[in-house]
Amino acid sequence: MADAAEFQGPSASPARRRLRRAGALLAGAPLLAGLLQWTAAEPAQAAPADSVSVALDSLTPSVPTEDDTLTVSGTVINNGRQTVTGAHVGLRVGPLLNTRSAVDAIAQHPNDLRGGAGEELGGKYTEKFAKLVPGVAEHFSISVPVDELDLGKDGVYSFGASVSGKTSAQPWDQMLGIERTFLPWQPSEAGSTSRTTFLWPLLSSVHMTARTGAGERQTPVFQDDELAKEIAPGGRLAQMMELGRDLDVTWVIDPDLLAAVDAMASGYRVQQPDGTTKAGSRENQAVAKQWLAGLQKSVSGKEVVALPFADPDLASLAHTGTSVTGSLSHLKDATDVAALTVKTVLHVTPSTDFAWPVEGAVDPSIIKVATSAGADRVITRSDSLRETAGLSYTPSAARPIGGGTTAVVADARMSTAFEGDLTKADTSTLAVQQFLAQSLEVNVQKDEQRSVVVAPQRTPTASQAQAMATAVKALQGGNWSQPENLTDAAKAKPDPDATTRIPSTSAYPSSLRKQELPRSAFEQIADTQDKLDNFQVILTDQSRVVTPFGRAINRGMSTSWRGQATKADGFRAAVESWLDDLGGQVKLIDKSETKLSGRSATIPVTVQNNLVQPVGHLYLRLSSTQPTRLKIGGKAYSEQQVEVSGGHSQSVKFTTSANANGRATVLAQLYTGDGQEYGDPVTFDVKVTEVTPTVMLVIGGGVLLLVLAGFRMYTQRKRAAARQAEEAAEEGPDEAEADSGDGSGNPDGSGDRLPEEPGSPAGAAEPDQPGDPAPDTAPESADPSGTGERVDR
Repeated sequence: MADAAEFQGPSASPARRRLRRAGALLAGAPLLAGLLQWTAAEPAQAAPADSVSVALDSLTPSVPTEDDTLTVSGTVINNGRQTVTGAHVGLRVGPLLNTRSAVDAIAQHPNDLRGGAGEELGGKYTEKFAKLVPGVAEHFSISVPVDELDLGKDGVYSFGASVSGKTSAQPWDQMLGIERTFLPWQPSEAGSTSRTTFLWPLLSSVHMTARTGAGERQTPVFQDDELAKEIAPGGRLAQMMELGRDLDVTWVIDPDLLAAVDAMASGYRVQQPDGTTKAGSRENQAVAKQWLAGLQKSVSGKEVVALPFADPDLASLAHTGTSVTGSLSHLKDATDVAALTVKTVLHVTPSTDFAWPVEGAVDPSIIKVATSAGADRVITRSDSLRETAGLSYTPSAARPIGGGTTAVVADARMSTAFEGDLTKADTSTLAVQQFLAQSLEVNVQKDEQRSVVVAPQRTPTASQAQAMATAVKALQGGNWSQPENLTDAAKAKPDPDATTRIPSTSAYPSSLRKQELPRSAFEQIADTQDKLDNFQVILTDQSRVVTPFGRAINRGMSTSWRGQATKADGFRAAVESWLDDLGGQVKLIDKSETKLSGRSATIPVTVQNNLVQPVGHLYLRLSSTQPTRLKIGGKAYSEQQVEVSGGHSQSVKFTTSANANGRATVLAQLYTGDGQEYGDPVTFDVKVTEVTPTVMLVIGGGVLLLVLAGFRMYTQRKRAAARQAEEAAEEGPDEAEADSGDGSGNPDGSGDRLPEEPGSPAGAAEPDQPGDPAPDTAPESADPSGTGERVDR
């Protein structure tokens, strides 16, 4: 346009044209400079973000004051293919961040070269490298007095370390990599300070089974030995215990963890893959005792919140468990035993007023279930109970939601700051600085004191716990926050403009719903409870069974099973199977066919008790399926009460009466005192063979024949003896003397006598002949039989 206007107008003199050209050059200089700057900056922006990576491994102090010296250390790695020459690392102070969203943006992309990096301090606050060889890590450490950073207004500043250098492809100095973090700046006491509650969760997964030893101590059986690793020096729970000792935090504890460690300290066994168990090591027992002693010191003087035993999954109960009868009663049991467990093990009285759904996600059904066991305060999170009034600030945590219930809303940004992999120093440092930045941003939003609650993940890793401890210590040393326990935060005056509307059930996160326990889990729990109720009725010492199985049922609905559906199913199945095994130790012994000869007889049925304790409140019922043929005690059935000592058997006798010959099926069944069937029935046949008059005639006839045969033999022998006497008389005395010899009837003494049997004494009487009548026996004695004699009854 300028050229066109100039063509249409009168021609200017050469001097004037030169003046115009000079003015144009002067006017275009800034634009040209900008173009040149854009051209120089363009390669830096176009360079791959990972050409050289920068990791800020530490930033101390995390919250600097005016007299401090800030030390930044880290690592640079050339990830490209070309060597970087003339490289140096410098510190950059970015702009003041005025919103929490600005903090989020940097935290999401800390390595973005296009972000607002700020000016490099330069000068002596750099570290130079002649070259950066591809794949080789180089460490740096830069210290700078805080007053050299030229920080102004209180608040959160973007802060980072960048690496610059040249490559053969781009032989000019350019920024090749950066990592940004946050620098909270509150050198003096803030006009109003936030009250911050940090929950310190001490929870673990399920470790104990329902099995216990048969002795008086009932030695517990563990699924594995993983708990010993967690509480051993350097383990996750050992570090949680030690780190929390010096922090102003509220301890949130699962009583099941305390019960497990306490059981381990007293001696335990570990389940093996083949179903056997082996004794836990004495070293692990010592570790358990040491951990408990340390925890008692750590929680001394601190607020302790006890969750229901085994940390039941409230959302699963609300969404699927309530449709199964009896599920909510387990939550009440778990709540009732929580305080007693904590007080017994730690010697402190905990608060049981709080419920904590997974990740603080709530809906009306979860609130209803959470408060059903007596808790009137529910720990939620701000990404579930979202603000709807468009507030420009973060309100206090306490929100009355009706029915005398208070929702304690934890800050989502601060609560999730320590999630993810924090094993690397730079990710841990970023998490700490991000947490502190969000905390300070909350405080500067409004010149009014508010209560802020931080509820981190339930089971932090060791590296996450270390980052949490670093952040809490830095926060306690800052000038904008002071610690507050959870109970006081719940009692704080609520903000009238804060939302109190509970989100609908449809708004519950689908990612969390997918991890919930299915209905089948609660149905199996209900079946196990029914079996336990039936079993405990017959026990004389119910606590030996009710306590371990009751706690195992609580563990079956633990929050720790999320994402482990297969293991959860296996655990619940093992609990039910072990209960079945115990219940099967009291049973009826199988019987084979029984024969009855006569109109009445006694049938014994044996009850066996292989438990170590006596059983009672049992009734044995014997029923005839054919009472017209066979009656039990004069009726179709008869029952008797049974009590059997531990490790013994007892036979119960029933009187029967037969009305006809043949087979009759009999059913034996145990019942509990409340009329419920116990165990499997035993069925057997009874064969009736009644004695009739015809049979008696046959037997009598046989006896008569025997008597007649004996009488005939006796008569024949008597007649033969008479004939021999007559013949001897007729022969005369002479013949008799001639035959006498030596007086034996035979001259050589042999005569007609049968030779004596070898070994028989001379003159012994001849043995009785088979036909001789048996001698009479003496009358049967009426005295009692001697010891060891068998007496027919």
